[in-house]
Amino acid sequence: MTPLRETPVPGVRAETRPLTARRPRGLRAHVAHLWHYRELLRSLALKEVRVRYKQSVLGTGWAVLQPFALMVVFTAVFSRFLHVQSEGVPYPVFSYTALVPWTFFASSVSFAVPSIVNNMNLVTKIYFPREIFPLAAIGACFVDFAIAATIVAALVLWYHVGVTWTALVVPVLILLQVMVAVGVALIASAINVFFRDIRFVIPLVTQVWMYVSPVVYPLSEVPERFQAFYMLNPMAGIIDGYRRVILHGQLPDWGALGVTAAISLMLVIGGYAFFKRFEMQFADII
Repeated sequence: MTPLRETPVPGVRAETRPLTARRPRGLRAHVAHLWHYRELLRSLALKEVRVRYKQSVLGTGWAVLQPFALMVVFTAVFSRFLHVQSEGVPYPVFSYTALVPWTFFASSVSFAVPSIVNNMNLVTKIYFPREIFPLAAIGACFVDFAIAATIVAALVLWYHVGVTWTALVVPVLILLQVMVAVGVALIASAINVFFRDIRFVIPLVTQVWMYVSPVVYPLSEVPERFQAFYMLNPMAGIIDGYRRVILHGQLPDWGALGVTAAISLMLVIGGYAFFKRFEMQFADII
């Protein structure tokens, strides 16, 4: 089989040596190699955004509509009928503050998992780091996240929720959330190349995952004897952190967030190592 060769891409110096002659070794080398292709990553992420909303009537309005519609449904069912507690905060802003980051996570995984297979023509013809595809999908979803987050600010003003300096912790929570999304997406997108059933499993897993995360209910509703095990779910610490720093003016539970950070780091490092371990087989399998 003829070795894949690099093709010039915008902002990246062209090289013609065979792939096998200069394949980086070690995670640090892989990250440095990915940085070399940062302009391509940015271009593909922007293309994802344009393609997603091309010929769409609402355009980027869909980024707001999905979590907003869920907020309305959850408010009717869980607040009005089931009387789920919202820790003294109006339930619409309580649920929407969790739904925005959750939608970002679920959408990132959903779009990233089939990204390698969906770009099979590029995978089999030219070389660049394959993780660019799932990372570009996550980058496009981050744009949706940023748009939907503006409604959080509007709801906070509407319901007169006092935001304090603790909101400065939000970038830390976003970083942890991106790490979780990247780790899960890299593992699942690599497996999807070999077993296409994964694309059917992911929606089910994310749906179940949402209900075992404090999205529709507060963390305080989880029995104390189960909380240590419950907090092994990294999204639990992240969502609870968002509510604490935005709605309650509190700092996160640093112990719980430390567990979340450790799991997030293991996910992103383990996911990247797993992806690179099988990357060279993608062109043959697809």
